Parts: sequence; C-alpha cells; structure tokens
Amino acid sequence: MNSFALHELSKEALMGARGEETARDVRIIDLSDFETRKEEIADALWQASVEIGFFQVSGHGIPLDDINAAFSRAEQFFALPEAVKGQFPLNRNAGWEYRAQIRPSTGKPDQKESYQVTRPRMTDLWPDDATLPGFREAVLTFERQCWEVGMKLLSCFALKMGFPDDFFTQAHDPSQETYQSTLRMLHYFALTGEPDGPWRAGAHTDFDCLTLLFQQAGQGGLQVCPGKEMESQSWTSIEPLEGLITCNIGDMLMRWSDDKLPSNFHRVRSPLPGESVSDRYSLAFFCQANEDVVIEGPEKKYPPITAKAYLAQRISANFSGKY
Repeated sequence: MNSFALHELSKEALMGARGEETARDVRIIDLSDFETRKEEIADALWQASVEIGFFQVSGHGIPLDDINAAFSRAEQFFALPEAVKGQFPLNRNAGWEYRAQIRPSTGKPDQKESYQVTRPRMTDLWPDDATLPGFREAVLTFERQCWEVGMKLLSCFALKMGFPDDFFTQAHDPSQETYQSTLRMLHYFALTGEPDGPWRAGAHTDFDCLTLLFQQAGQGGLQVCPGKEMESQSWTSIEPLEGLITCNIGDMLMRWSDDKLPSNFHRVRSPLPGESVSDRYSLAFFCQANEDVVIEGPEKKYPPITAKAYLAQRISANFSGKY
C-alpha cells in the first residue's frame, strides 16, 4: 500500500469518537435549466464542495415516484431469507454483504447489510424473476438515471478544473467492461443505544469521485464532519428531505483536484444510550472511474494511479479479500 493510502487510512483510524454536534448550512443547489445555467451551477457546486464537501441537489430530473419505487425494491430484496441473499455473495464490489464492512475508524462491523450493483460484475448475482419479478431491469434503469445525474454534476467539476466538458463522462463509461461505478442499496438495522455500542456506519470518507445519496423522511442519522476537521470532530446532521439527492466529494476526486475539493468524513450515527431507532434504508450511487482510467490532477500533486489500483487499495482496507 502506498504512502498516500496509508496517510488516508491513518486519518480515518482517528475518527471513532462521538465528538460534538454543530448546526451548519448544507446548500441546496437547483439543477433545473441546466444547460442555460451551467456556469452558475458549476460555481455554486464548487463553492459548496470547497467549503463543506457536501451539498444537496433539486431539479435533478429523477421523478420522486422512481426514487420511491427504488426504495421499495431495496426493501423487497432485504426482506428475502438470508439463504436466498447468500446466493449473491459480495465480490469485487458487487453482490450482498451482511455486517462485513469494518471501518478503520471503529474496528467494528457496521450494523447494516448492503446489495451492490456494478454492471459488468453481476453474473449470477441477480435474483431471478420468480423471486423478485422485474427486479434486474428496474434496478438497472434506476442505476442509469443516477449515472446521468452524476455525469451532469461531474461535468461542472470538469469545467472548474479546466478539463474538457465530457472528461468525467468518458472516465465513467458504462459501455466498457472496465466500468466500476456502483449502485448500493443499504439496510441499517434497528438498534437501541448503549454506552460504547456499535456504530450503524463508522466515520469514513468515500473512495469514489462523487456520491449520490437518497434518504427517506424519518430515517435520518447521516452526519458530516466538514473539511476533514479531525481535531474538533464536530458533526452536522444531514436531514432527509423528500426528492433531494445528498452529494459528497470522494477521495478519487479529491486526488484528481490536487486536494482542492475535500473528501469529508461522514457517518451514520448510532442511537444514544437508551435511544431506539428503527430500520433505515438508503440508496447510494458511487461515481467510480473505469478501471483503466489514470487519475492525475492538473497540477500533478500526486503520482498517476489507475482507478482500479486506487479503488482496490481502499476497498481492501474495509472488506478483506473482497476486491
């Protein structure tokens, strides 16, 4: 593992404390009339990303009915018996895992299960139509909708970084076998808090370029620590708002931007002692550059590295032997 990866993991290992909670403004950026407002939108995205690393978008073009249907499909999948889900084991960022992700920040498994869809790696990992009718086709349609929003947002970052408009679209090409962007369905388990109890998801940064997160009203818990401020460990809750997509910069884009865009720590908090929380479902789309794409910033702050090598070293720190 190279020195950059070790540096990132050593930071994450220090983020296991509860810390303090602080209210901050998380900006909502309207993407409507995108083509005519692109420079304005790009400026707003860049400013929000530099300052906090998180933002929410409206006017993104994915109908609320489609988002709600995607949540229903996730609940149907996770309601399947473990013996059925176990037929689709996680491998190379595709398939089902159960309490398998151990964060360097906590050293404990996250209290969740997930099902990950990475298009070229899904052989034998789909429930058949007898089990979940129409599941595969509907999930792939929603994955494509997420990709389109992600590429729209990344084209704004390309503009601000001096890259061609379609730079990141070409870097995340779903027609290639090297495609490794991932749609992840998540189910966090109901918990009652206890002192030093388990985290639903320990503090971490994302490995990707950009994450699109869908939350449901009444199923909060996401918190962000802006600017990688490890010393203060001051966390802000991102409340679910219907129809909005919560977005954050990932490690891949931070490196690509020569550290101008911060990939911030975030977590799904556990209940306080005596507090009970119900099941939580979320949907995340990770824009991860194709395996053969070389990550190198305009200023060449870091040596070039392929997206495959970069993602492999980060995943191996969280899922032993799963990449």
